[in-house]
Amino acid sequence: MKDVLIVDDEPAMCAALEANFRRRGWRVQTAGGVSDALAKFRSTPSSLVVTDMRMADGDGLQVVQGVRGYLPETPVILLTAYGSVPNAVQAIREGACDYLQKPVSFEELEAAAERFLAEEKEAQGTFEGVGASASFRAVVARAERVATTDADVLIQAESGTGKELLARLIHRASPRGQGPFVAVNCSAFPESLLESELFGHVRGAFTGANSVKPGKFELAHQGTLLLDEIGEMPVSLQPKLLRVLQEREIDRLGDTKSVAVDVRVIATTNRSLAELVESGAFRADLYYRLNVVPLSIPPLRERRDDILSLAEFFVRKYEPKDRRGAFQIGPELSAQLQLHDWPGNVRELENVVRRALALSTGTTLGPQHMEETGTAPMAAKGKAVQPGVTLQEMERQLLAKTLEATGGNRTRAAALMGVSLRTVRNKIREYGLPAWRVQ
Repeated sequence: MKDVLIVDDEPAMCAALEANFRRRGWRVQTAGGVSDALAKFRSTPSSLVVTDMRMADGDGLQVVQGVRGYLPETPVILLTAYGSVPNAVQAIREGACDYLQKPVSFEELEAAAERFLAEEKEAQGTFEGVGASASFRAVVARAERVATTDADVLIQAESGTGKELLARLIHRASPRGQGPFVAVNCSAFPESLLESELFGHVRGAFTGANSVKPGKFELAHQGTLLLDEIGEMPVSLQPKLLRVLQEREIDRLGDTKSVAVDVRVIATTNRSLAELVESGAFRADLYYRLNVVPLSIPPLRERRDDILSLAEFFVRKYEPKDRRGAFQIGPELSAQLQLHDWPGNVRELENVVRRALALSTGTTLGPQHMEETGTAPMAAKGKAVQPGVTLQEMERQLLAKTLEATGGNRTRAAALMGVSLRTVRNKIREYGLPAWRVQ
C-alpha cells in the first residue's frame, strides 16, 4: 500500500489532505509540525512526505533536511502559499522533489506523488545485478567511470533500453549524488513552452505569466539536469541552450539579468544526432558541445544473455507481495523470450512479463500467456514454419534457433527446450548442425 506523511500545522488543511489521500487508498500519517514530523518519520518511515513550508516550530526545509538525513531517497513535496523563485530553488537544492504553490488541487498533488513514487521505484531497479552480457557490463563500467568526473554526457540508444535509468545511475554515483536530479522531456512541450520550462520566466514575460517561475536549469543547480530526447529540441532554441552550456548562465524569459547555474547535463536521444546535423535539424556546435562523453546502450537483441535475468527480475518486481518467489518462467516461455528480437527492448520485455503475471492462473508462466495478449514473442528473423514441414525439420529448426539464441551454450539450450544435455548433443550430430562449444 502507498503511504504518505502529511505535515501541516493547520488542522483543517491536514485533515483535508488526509481524507483525500485515504479516499484514494493511501495509508496516512499526519504531523502538526517539524519536530513531530521527524519523530514520526524516524519511528515509522513513509515512502512519501508532503509538507507545508511555514509552520510554527520551523519550516518545510527542515523537514526535507531531516528526511534526507535519515532516508535520502524518500521523495518530499513542499506546499506553500508564499511562492518565490529563491524559495523554490532552495527547496530543490535541499532535496525536495517538487515545490507546489497553494492553492493546489488534490488531483495535481496526487499526480505528482504518484510520479515521484514511480520514479523512485524505477531508480531502485537499476541495471546492476540484471546485466550479465559483456557488452552491457562495459557500458555500466564506462558510466561509473564518467560519474566520478563532472563531464557532460550524451546517451544515444534505442527507445526502451533504459537511457534515463543509466542517467540516474551516473547521477547517484557522482559527487552531485546528494543534489537534485531534474528531468525534462524536450519532445513533451511546444517550442513556446519549452523555453520557459528550461530557463524560467518572470511575471509578465508573456500572456498568462502571472508569477516568477524558475526553470529546470535553476532547479537542477548543484545537481544533474537530464535533457531527454534532445534530438527533438527546436532549432530556434538550440543557440540559447548552447550558450547556457558554454557560460553556465541562464536568462529567464522577460528578465534583464543572467543567473549563474552549476549543473551537469546528461542528454539522451533515440535518434542519431550526427544524422540530424547532416540534415540541418541539429546544430553541429551544440552536438559537439553535448558529446563530451558518448555512451550507447546495446539493444536487447544484441545482448541475449541478459534476457532471462531481466525477465526474472521483472517477475520478482511485479509478482504479488503475498506470493513472493512463487512464480517461475517455464522452459517453453524461456525459449520464446530468447528467440524474440525485442524491437521495444527492455520496456517491451517488462510489459510482456507483467501481462503474463496478470493472465496467469498458476505459478508457472508459459507461452500461452503470451498468446492471450495478442503479442506473442516470435523470432523476427528466419523463415516461419510452413504447412507440410515434417516434425523432424521443425525440431531441427527449433534446435538451431535455440543454439543461436544462447550463443551455442548447449547446457542452456537443453534447459530452454526441456531436454537433457545428451539429447542436445545427439541431435546436433544427427542434424549436422555447427559444432557449438561444449558446455
